[in-house]
Amino acid sequence: MTAAPARTILICSGKGGVGKTTLTANLGIALARLGARTAVLDADFGLRNLDLLLGLENRIVYTAQEVLAGSCRLEQALVKHKQEPNLALLPAGNPRMLEWLTPDDMRRIVAMVGEQFDYVLIDAPAGIEGGFRNAMAAAREAIVVTTPEVSAVRDATG
Repeated sequence: MTAAPARTILICSGKGGVGKTTLTANLGIALARLGARTAVLDADFGLRNLDLLLGLENRIVYTAQEVLAGSCRLEQALVKHKQEPNLALLPAGNPRMLEWLTPDDMRRIVAMVGEQFDYVLIDAPAGIEGGFRNAMAAAREAIVVTTPEVSAVRDATG
């Protein structure tokens, strides 16, 4: 019997600064505390911050970029959270990665992560450009985050 695929959820918004990364970190911690094996993937390759919110910034050695390039194994790039044993971070790569990352690359990396976890939460970059489209390609579900500000609501519905 094979395990069910991980629930893959995109955390997104059209606007920056509405709390996507904060929600991703807190939802990841909550799911991990409930016993779910949870991976959080920072897909904001231009402005990664998920590692900072989780307190893991000093533990990053490899990123999704090295996994995709075959420079390391997935297990080497996953940063396990010391206080939450069911939570791991796959950090975003170098901002130059935006130049060559494709939707197929995101599907590939999320499929690899999903083999080991119950949940994969993808912290998407703001906007609806290439970085968002790459992140979206790998998700099965989405949570759209906004604030009660007219521009944030408009961008969330775009």
